[in-house]
Amino acid sequence: MEFIKGMDISMIKELEHSGATYRLNEKEEDLFHLLKECGTNMVRIRIWPDPYDEKGNSYGGGGNDLQTTIGIAKRTVESGMDFMLDFHYSDFWADPAKQIKPKAWRKLTGEALETAVYLHTVDTLKALKNRKLVPSMVQVGNEITKGLLWPDGYVDRSESMAGLLWAGIKGVREECPEAKIVLHLDFGTDNEMYRQWFDRIAPYRLDYDVIGMSYYPHWNGSLNKLLDNMDDISSRYDKDVLVAETSIGYTTETFGCNGIVYSKEHAEMTGYPATQEGQEAFLRDLFATVRKVKGARGIGVFYWEPAWLPVEGCTWASKSGSIYMKETETAGNAMANMALFDEKGNANSALVNMKTM
Repeated sequence: MEFIKGMDISMIKELEHSGATYRLNEKEEDLFHLLKECGTNMVRIRIWPDPYDEKGNSYGGGGNDLQTTIGIAKRTVESGMDFMLDFHYSDFWADPAKQIKPKAWRKLTGEALETAVYLHTVDTLKALKNRKLVPSMVQVGNEITKGLLWPDGYVDRSESMAGLLWAGIKGVREECPEAKIVLHLDFGTDNEMYRQWFDRIAPYRLDYDVIGMSYYPHWNGSLNKLLDNMDDISSRYDKDVLVAETSIGYTTETFGCNGIVYSKEHAEMTGYPATQEGQEAFLRDLFATVRKVKGARGIGVFYWEPAWLPVEGCTWASKSGSIYMKETETAGNAMANMALFDEKGNANSALVNMKTM
């Protein structure tokens, strides 16, 4: 299998609608063609069952419903790249801080909830297959460190969590038997947490192929710790490993965005300067680190939202999305200074030179 140089560009429909454009060597290009030209070979696409409120207002964050997902997958395949489908099993963001049941599933428990997971998985994959869009990888749950579909699938409810994961896995195996199935946790340097989680699910003999890890250097520590964890986890559980999400700042400018994440303090923590050269050095070192995993079990890296420019209207969440997540702060584009493009849409050196990594 070719080493994955992947990009999660799930925000693209909303970005383009808000006026974002992209350039390589000063020439404007379609984002998908540009990424392919720079060496990207796989795109990661998240999917939410119903990311709208009762009035039909989008929650924002890309609005990744089925039709949006189909559109991104179509452009990906037409550009000569594969894709990984990322099932959140929530109507909006799913991560260790929140795993909210989809609205239509709120009253479901037990086998009824498992059936809903199975049918959503199957229906989504059938819709893609009917358009000759077949994912090469499928992520069952997103950053499920603390479980999924709370409260039923809390991590300490191991049997229930495993049942929900099995429901998704069953749907993938039936519809896309060749696809590699990924289970994805956050904090890729925390070896103890990974051991505890995968030991917890071991008795349920889940049928999966790859362990995905989020790795953000400003939050998760050194590349050496990432490598140590990847070496141990891939060997201990006999699975391939990949970095399912990563990013780093090329500047500490905020571009007037609300809630910007990457700061001077973060840059100091990573050891990489907040410049295009620093971003490129990090990505080169990260690719090399994953390639070093023993037994060639490190299979690739996905960069998270490399095209999320600081354009007006593209935020973590709309007003409706914030209400859904029960958040009171106004959502902003918190990742604009961690993109692989500058604020005007020109490809950064990390992307331009990725073919050499």
